[in-house]
Amino acid sequence: MVTTKPNRPPGRPRVADSMPLETILQVALNAFATHGYDGVSLRTLNKELGASHNLIYQRFGSKENLWRAAVDFGFGRVVRRLEGILDPGVTDPVEQLRLAVREFLRVSAQHPELTALMNFEGRQDTARLAYIFENYVRPTEDRLWSLARHLMAENIIRPIPQRTLHFLITHGGTAPYSQVPLALHFDPASPLDPAAVEQHADLVSTILIDGLRVR
Repeated sequence: MVTTKPNRPPGRPRVADSMPLETILQVALNAFATHGYDGVSLRTLNKELGASHNLIYQRFGSKENLWRAAVDFGFGRVVRRLEGILDPGVTDPVEQLRLAVREFLRVSAQHPELTALMNFEGRQDTARLAYIFENYVRPTEDRLWSLARHLMAENIIRPIPQRTLHFLITHGGTAPYSQVPLALHFDPASPLDPAAVEQHADLVSTILIDGLRVR
């Protein structure tokens, strides 16, 4: 009788085999957002996961591969949420733009680590920044900017550079979510409280879009 040798010894599965992929990627994403790419070590991540010292290498092979997988995991979720950011059921194009900005702020509050990560990656012109921009920032931004250009062409909103609009929304409106300790110095209530998120997103989107209207 021919027998086959098992791929691994019987018994308790290795941590690398049993750890959910989503858990690894979220822990890695949080680490890159907190410490930056250069400040993260695979040894420290393995320790934080409570795993063997070679878990990351077994799953991803390198820190660069782990970073890309974490980015795809984090930004991919947000892009899928924002695919319908422009509601075709809203007839007023200015209100459509306002609601799109509000939804972006609401989604950003659920994933503040992405804004924090961009605070690191946006400071250096690297292949990592280009990867995020081309795969995630540009596709989402183009949908919003297409509507903004139409409104400017119709003289409904005043001219505004795309870069200015981008940073007002993504790093102005989302700042309380990624800088919670600073936000708490102004108000002891958490900016990530669901009611606070709704109020903030509605207020910021209204002030921004009303300020762009041509009177």
